[in-house]
Amino acid sequence: MNKLINIYCDESCHLESSVLTTENRYMVLGAIACPDEVKKEIFHKIKVIKSENSLKEYSEIKWTKVTRNKITAYEALINYFFSCEKLSFRAVIIDKNQLQHNRFNHTHDQFYYKMYWQMLEWFIDPENSYHIYLDIKDTHGYLKVEKLHEVLCNSHHDFNKKVVARIQEVRSHENVLIQLADLLIGSISYANRYPEGGQSYAKQQIVDLVKAHTGLSLIRSTSLGARKFNLFNWEGRL
Repeated sequence: MNKLINIYCDESCHLESSVLTTENRYMVLGAIACPDEVKKEIFHKIKVIKSENSLKEYSEIKWTKVTRNKITAYEALINYFFSCEKLSFRAVIIDKNQLQHNRFNHTHDQFYYKMYWQMLEWFIDPENSYHIYLDIKDTHGYLKVEKLHEVLCNSHHDFNKKVVARIQEVRSHENVLIQLADLLIGSISYANRYPEGGQSYAKQQIVDLVKAHTGLSLIRSTSLGARKFNLFNWEGRL
């Protein structure tokens, strides 16, 4: 194996909804990959950025906390992600208006695993080994972890779990790269919900900053070869 890569995952509006609104229409799954050899350095740098921008050491970086009085800190965090060559990001965007579970003969949970596989598969190089970390969402999370591990290992004939060596849940408030993934996921969700611009000045500023760094609308898919910031907008086909 060449490298150990850590992948930090989060998600937004992933639950099945009987009534769709602007707020819950888009499901976004996303993750940041970071080589294990630079993890401590990157965690420390994010800690420094928070300190320099008047965020408390243990305050959680979170899309819902993006406000005018914290905009400078969140802009600094976004700028750091794009300046750090060791970090990469991918997200899958699903418009829940397009879901047709009955037509494709699967449940929402089965669809969820397929989309998580779509998101994570892009990162996997069989020459490397991976530790994948998911934010704890509920008491049934261990079932999700076991199923995802099984699906990813099977897709690579990785029956000894040498490639996808570990998938585990962690608490997001203890992991700044899951938090940073949440921030990027939030910006993508916001851009899709409000393509003409949202009412929150601070959140729209972050969306515009991500757009400026990427040159993207954050709505359409990128090419598979986009290695720093990759998007896949699922369009109702499997």
